Amino acid sequence: MRTARSVIGFALGVLSAGCYTLKPADSGALPHLGSTVAFDVTDLGRVSLGGTMGPEIAQIEGRLVESGHGEHVIAVTTVRLLRGGVQVWSGEKVRVRSEYVGSAYERQLSKGRTVALGAAIGGVTAYLVARNLIGAGSGSEPVVVNDTGISIRARP
Repeated sequence: MRTARSVIGFALGVLSAGCYTLKPADSGALPHLGSTVAFDVTDLGRVSLGGTMGPEIAQIEGRLVESGHGEHVIAVTTVRLLRGGVQVWSGEKVRVRSEYVGSAYERQLSKGRTVALGAAIGGVTAYLVARNLIGAGSGSEPVVVNDTGISIRARP
């Protein structure tokens, strides 16, 4: 039963985190401060940010700290590179001018993915709970071995 409680606790933790996806931000509307955003970097942005972030930046992802006057300040968590690499950052703040941004994305809860994950976790949890309640045996009676043999020990 302890295993079932552990699995249920894990499932609730995963579901509370949910499944998020980056969706294009509404055109003309700025993402909310504090939300997780991603910006596709233009060629001009790669040249300008190359000295501090590296020359092959494709996308910057992080928490939007400040926005206004044609710039955004992002606490960067992930940098995706042109050739498929990913760099993990730990929240360093980077100032990105609006002309360096090709497309903007905002992290939003994906209802479909969350429902699918919840159904899968629910099925596994139900299976484990049922298995613990019914038992994991084969259904046959336990085999009892009668030891009637005589032990022979050599004398010293």
